[in-house]
Amino acid sequence: MSKSRETFNKKEKEKLRLKKKKEKEEKKEARKANETADFEDMIAYVDEDGNITSTPPDPTKKKKIDVDSIQIGTSKQVEGEDEGLPKTGKVTFFNDSKGYGFIKDDQTQESLFVHFKACIDPIKENDKVTYETEKTPKGLSAIEVKLVV
Repeated sequence: MSKSRETFNKKEKEKLRLKKKKEKEEKKEARKANETADFEDMIAYVDEDGNITSTPPDPTKKKKIDVDSIQIGTSKQVEGEDEGLPKTGKVTFFNDSKGYGFIKDDQTQESLFVHFKACIDPIKENDKVTYETEKTPKGLSAIEVKLVV
């Protein structure tokens, strides 16, 4: 007599496979039975306080917003605004060996790049200076930098 090729382990694996397949079919049928929800039931609304609700918002409470008044990013700057006028600031950093530094504007607290070729007087850190600005590809730079006497 020959030995059966179907072992106990193979029988158990086959039973588990059939059981999983049956459970999957049952889940599929249950999902199909629950698909009676309409599109209207799935819609959610956001009220004026930012809370999610199932009722649509009241159109009388809708606010009109002027699109032109919304600013995104930096504020708009008018061409030529304050350019050419001398400004005052303080040298926050200056490297003599490399020949560049930074000036902090007194009014806007903005940091501007300065190169030694743009300086009329020799400058060092913590000096009070007057300067004009120039647009460069990397932003504003200080030019015609003079010490304040």
